[in-house]
Amino acid sequence: MENREFDEMTDIPASENTEDLGFLAETSVLEKLTESGEKPKKDVQLSETRVFERLTDGDEKEDLSKTGALAKLTDQDGVEKDGSSQKSFRSNAVKEVVLFFRDLAIHLAIVLIVVNFILRPIQVRGSSMYPTLSNGNMGVSNLLGYSMDGIRRFDIVIIYVEDKNEYLVKRCVGLPGETIAYKDEVLYVNGEAVDEPFFDEEYVNSYSNGFTDDVDEITLGADEYFCVGDNRPHSTDSRYYGPFRKDQIVSKGVFIFFPFSSFGVQTW
Repeated sequence: MENREFDEMTDIPASENTEDLGFLAETSVLEKLTESGEKPKKDVQLSETRVFERLTDGDEKEDLSKTGALAKLTDQDGVEKDGSSQKSFRSNAVKEVVLFFRDLAIHLAIVLIVVNFILRPIQVRGSSMYPTLSNGNMGVSNLLGYSMDGIRRFDIVIIYVEDKNEYLVKRCVGLPGETIAYKDEVLYVNGEAVDEPFFDEEYVNSYSNGFTDDVDEITLGADEYFCVGDNRPHSTDSRYYGPFRKDQIVSKGVFIFFPFSSFGVQTW
């Protein structure tokens, strides 16, 4: 009996004995698929992953199609904007030209106002005012101060000589109504000696034969000024031209800005 039962048990098909080992077969298949880079079709989780990837791919395609449509719209807008940008460029160019001429006119007006009413540019030529002013000095003269304060004794003035069509730079030593004379190197105003403190004594003393020639007494009119150069031996001034009228004097004072060694104000 025991042997018969054992034989019956031995006759059981092999498939029935290996039913519980079926997962090993599936696992080996999975490993092969994994190694080959393929995904098993029967695995639920992997199939869900594929579905998700497909859905994702679909979204990306939709996004790409939307992007393409947007690019086309952008290109169309660019074409439309090209025409408007050209018009805008032309209008901006016209505006820039108008603004340029406007600014130019404003600046010219400012320059004219300054030159005619405030400051007059000058350049010293010659040595008649040496060493106070030297040949080539550049600066400005005071129009506003002249029109407001008038001329005081020893002011440096700019004089226009119409006959020669030139400007002179001199120093005013005699005012309207005064009697002026030079005797023995001394200035006399209404018979009284007046010191001239602006001289460079070393330069004056370098002339042993005399620095200022004598000038006979001369009485100035109501609008006349007696003006001479600081470099008396080398100046053509009121001793030659006679007194200068007020309308010949255009400004007073000098501010030198070039060269820098002479930078500064003279009788502003």
